[in-house]
Amino acid sequence: MEDLSRRIREKARETGAVILAHNYQRPEVQDVADFVGDSLELSIKAMETDAKTIVFAGVDFMVEQAAFLNPGKKVLTPEPGSICPMAWQLDPPVVEEYRRKNPDAPLVVYVNSFIEVKSMADYVVTSSSASKLVSKLDSEKILFGPDRNLASYVAETTGKEVIAVPLNSYCPVHVNITADKILAVKRGVPDAKVLAHPECPPETRRLADFIGSTSQIIRAVGEINAKRFIIGTENGVVYRISKLYPDKEAYPVGEDTVCPNMKKITLEKVYRSLISGETVVKIDEKLAEKARRVLERSFALLGVETPWSRK
Repeated sequence: MEDLSRRIREKARETGAVILAHNYQRPEVQDVADFVGDSLELSIKAMETDAKTIVFAGVDFMVEQAAFLNPGKKVLTPEPGSICPMAWQLDPPVVEEYRRKNPDAPLVVYVNSFIEVKSMADYVVTSSSASKLVSKLDSEKILFGPDRNLASYVAETTGKEVIAVPLNSYCPVHVNITADKILAVKRGVPDAKVLAHPECPPETRRLADFIGSTSQIIRAVGEINAKRFIIGTENGVVYRISKLYPDKEAYPVGEDTVCPNMKKITLEKVYRSLISGETVVKIDEKLAEKARRVLERSFALLGVETPWSRK
């Protein structure tokens, strides 16, 4: 494995490629990457490099997003079959249906969605920016999708009526991080702080000492004055924490708290992608331009500089 990691790094340098890995990736894939982080964060990191080729170890909506935010660069997915089931739960006909029924409600779309859906939205948010942006909207009724649990979290933190689009949307990993599972781990480490992703069910979030995105959870471990932490998100984050904070103890909710689609990506597939130049992610440039405008509007409302304006 060390030899393969070395060959990947050498090939990346030789071809001028940058390797991105999401926080949920296998440990060895995280270790070989130039940048590890959340999906939008990684796409922006790629924009800030001179690399002409991006190898993105992440699920389908992430590599698509990297492609439309990095026009002129070649974006490769090591595993085209690495999909996000939640992103597939929200498609244009569903958007149109909810828009028809709620014509005055702005549509806020989670970054965990596809380019066509993003292009139809009023705003696009991450799990870390969702509540902040929604709190700034004039409307008291908001359409939000996909993910009913993140929608309910935004409703709790803003006091607004937030309608999940669609109503039954969820992340298969986070929906199974139940309160019972958290309590079972807590019995073994009663002094541990509970950190949970907002995609977790409401009863799980009520047990949490901190709620945030994967990157926010990782930072919180370094900032909170505690030794032990129960990590209420995908287990790849536990590995990331162990690397960044070796003096702290991070406990997974369960050995099965994994995203099987993320784990489809292996070192062998990353290497093959670098060697073959496959698989290239293709996007519709008209949709890409619309999606970028929605993101620009979202960044402006949040008071954040649009990343591509720095170039």
